[in-house]
Amino acid sequence: MSPLTNKNIIVCFGPGPMFKGGIANYNTSLAKAFDRIENTEVHIVSWTQQYPAIIPRDYIDRKSKVDQLAGTGIKVHYLTNYNNPATWSATVKLIESLHPNKVIFQWAIAVQGIPLGYISKKLKKNKNIEVYFDLHFVIQKEGSSLDKMLTGKGIKHADSYIVHAFKTAAELKVLFPKKRFEVIERGDIIVGDGHKVLKLYHPVYDMFKPDPGFDIEDAKAKLGLKKHVFLFFGFIRKYKGLHNVLRAFSLVCGQRNDVSLLVVGESFWNTLDKKKFSTRVKSLTFGVAKKIFLKNEDNEQDYNPLELIDLLGIKQDVVVRNDFVPNEEVPFYFQVSDNIMLYYLTATPSGVESIGYNFNMPMLATRVGHFPETVKDGFNGYLAEPDDINSMAEQMIRAIEQPIDRNNVAATSKDMSWDNYAREILR
Repeated sequence: MSPLTNKNIIVCFGPGPMFKGGIANYNTSLAKAFDRIENTEVHIVSWTQQYPAIIPRDYIDRKSKVDQLAGTGIKVHYLTNYNNPATWSATVKLIESLHPNKVIFQWAIAVQGIPLGYISKKLKKNKNIEVYFDLHFVIQKEGSSLDKMLTGKGIKHADSYIVHAFKTAAELKVLFPKKRFEVIERGDIIVGDGHKVLKLYHPVYDMFKPDPGFDIEDAKAKLGLKKHVFLFFGFIRKYKGLHNVLRAFSLVCGQRNDVSLLVVGESFWNTLDKKKFSTRVKSLTFGVAKKIFLKNEDNEQDYNPLELIDLLGIKQDVVVRNDFVPNEEVPFYFQVSDNIMLYYLTATPSGVESIGYNFNMPMLATRVGHFPETVKDGFNGYLAEPDDINSMAEQMIRAIEQPIDRNNVAATSKDMSWDNYAREILR
């Protein structure tokens, strides 16, 4: 409880609902869960610009129409600009003026380590505030040479951490070998004096509602989809392995003529007008920076797996919407599909996986990261071996011939609500 108001005052720091992407949806959903708890005041303190100005990408959601915060008492403060350190100090002052008892930072990318390290260090000096970092990763997927330093700087100043997988907790211990951590699960209490690491889960998104009157066959006909539909959804990033999904699907097409692959998502590095001078300058500058700090194989600016569709001769079997999907249109693509494709190269708990649970959709995933923790082979999905296209194709065939009972998927996620998640943090 806040010592001045005798109620919980929570600050959820992260991108507000004007931004697109999983972390904005996550931060908004978490704030809404806190808002539903009696005697709780909730603030979202958000970036105005999340990244260095040289990054050639548009992060604003310009398509979704639904007000995610309608009917709530949540107050949103758009203030923090990565490129303006004066706003970092202003952010500290604003948060302190709200007198919160808990501040929860969303940690999802290492480049934010400098401003978040500054803000959290200042806040931690206030003994009335408990500083949390909700960790979506510790070891970043892209393998930057700066990752370890920026992550260490960014998340060092915390009282407590939240993780969604035991793998992330283990990485935290590696990053800070001199710190003492105590990992506790839901319902447990901390018994030592180490830093609390609360092992929870990625909650199931409640912002995407299935349409009970949805006509699957009509939707398939409109899109030109066949009987069995595999869905790849979300930003097209190299670590998500769309190139492997396409290669595996081509092997499935060689065995069956009743399958379709639905690819829905925006190419991550293709959101600005490339003809504009400012875009060309940003792309050039950012490209030089990536060459300095990334291994060649990790530089994904030129990653274009969609060109494989023609090369593999599967154009007639793949339906592509290469664009950002407004939130209100998301259910259509999940309800028309049979399985969600998670053939990632590396993985931390996935927002796409969470959306899939909202529709009781079976998961086809690789045995990487946390997936072996959440996808139980033969129960709520099937697991393929990483970097093994034949294994991936075999699991796709298996999903057709031995379809997963969707009641199993529902059972897996029945306790993974935002409300349960928020109450665990307040405990």
